[in-house]
Amino acid sequence: MALSGKATVAVAVMAAAVLLMFAGEASALTCGQVDSTLAPCVGYATGREKTLSPRCCNGVRSLNGLARSTPDRKMACGCLKKLAGSIKAIDMGKVSGVPGKCGVSVPFPIALSTDCNKYVYISVLEI
Repeated sequence: MALSGKATVAVAVMAAAVLLMFAGEASALTCGQVDSTLAPCVGYATGREKTLSPRCCNGVRSLNGLARSTPDRKMACGCLKKLAGSIKAIDMGKVSGVPGKCGVSVPFPIALSTDCNKYVYISVLEI
């Protein structure tokens, strides 16, 4: 099943917080990487699936590890917010709970209103 760009983004919002948890130097993360890493979570984030798949949680953990630098976190956060804002079927209540259900700690709310510049330098938390 091919996912549209809008559907893939639904899950990306949940990872915005995950992306913002690491500090670093170089920017290498792309919006394409963010979208494809979280694609397995789209069904859950849009209500088409009742439970999170192991592939979804693997994607969340993978993205958590990919976003090591401040530029990566800022870029990913911006991409995620833009794409998530374009999806009408996204359930932000479900999205906000995904990191925790996948064992990833997030120190701030996952929301379209999150200020990507405010949370760019947060220390690593336990996964």
